[in-house]
Amino acid sequence: MKKQIPVFFAIDNGYAPFLAVALNSLVEHSKEQNDYNITVLYKDLKEENMLRLKKFERDNVKINFKNMKVNLDVFDDRKENRFRCDYIIAIYFRLFIASMFKDLDKAIYLDSDIVLNDDVAELYNIDIKDNLLGGCYDASISTSPILYGYTEQAVGVKKHEYINSGILLMNLKEMRLKNFEGHFLSLLNKYRFDTVAPDQDYINAMCNGKIFYIDQKWNAMPNDDQEPLENPSLIHYNLFSKPWHYNGVQYEDYFWFYAKTSGYLNEILRIKNSFDKEKREKDERCMLRLVERAREISKSNTTFNSVLKNGEKVRIC
Repeated sequence: MKKQIPVFFAIDNGYAPFLAVALNSLVEHSKEQNDYNITVLYKDLKEENMLRLKKFERDNVKINFKNMKVNLDVFDDRKENRFRCDYIIAIYFRLFIASMFKDLDKAIYLDSDIVLNDDVAELYNIDIKDNLLGGCYDASISTSPILYGYTEQAVGVKKHEYINSGILLMNLKEMRLKNFEGHFLSLLNKYRFDTVAPDQDYINAMCNGKIFYIDQKWNAMPNDDQEPLENPSLIHYNLFSKPWHYNGVQYEDYFWFYAKTSGYLNEILRIKNSFDKEKREKDERCMLRLVERAREISKSNTTFNSVLKNGEKVRIC
């Protein structure tokens, strides 16, 4: 019997071209001895894009789509977990995988701005023991004292223990046992913490101490201040380091190799060609605002860390 490898992505319509690149790379590195069950969580995705993404299916690669607006309505009916915030954005979708897919004990979550250079089953096979999650240290904050200061002062997590939530190995069974979903919703509704990275900050604040740290080769991020990894298993074009926006992005060759046969090359090239000076300047302003917000939040009175220091339950364990 083949080993089942459940993999989740979360996208909206605008990210369909980049998911196609990710799926293309996943299929290329898949092995016959495994069955890869891909679930795409979405809120707004055109049927045309679903059909185009479905073309990456193979005998051992199946792709399904789940409308999260419909599925998350279920949580409104549970009094203890009722959404009282105005909306749940797509970035939070990964936090409900354990509750929505009770037949699974373990799964992988991947952002769509990635390319695989290895069999994703190798990531799935990592034994994270009884930890809630497996993840990689977020290298994108390593060169910014303000950002890694934020993780310690606001999130309450040491900088080398703060993981990036774009690549997660999820112990769904343990997450259900610890009521991960309920604890998240309780914190969200009670405090509505101001955050720089919404889902990522909740994951780190809640799960610190129950995270298994995975080799950084599974979340290699472009960073001009660091030497690129040799033969990374997974490249994650995090934050503004998008090869479909900029030239000279670290690891860009991996992206363009799979973009050429993704079925979306023309759309991706149009996106790049339209990324003009105004949009580049907007990225610069966004990055400056992100850093400034991190500085401001670190000084605020209500943070994960301040609540934790007051003796209130933030950590799941």
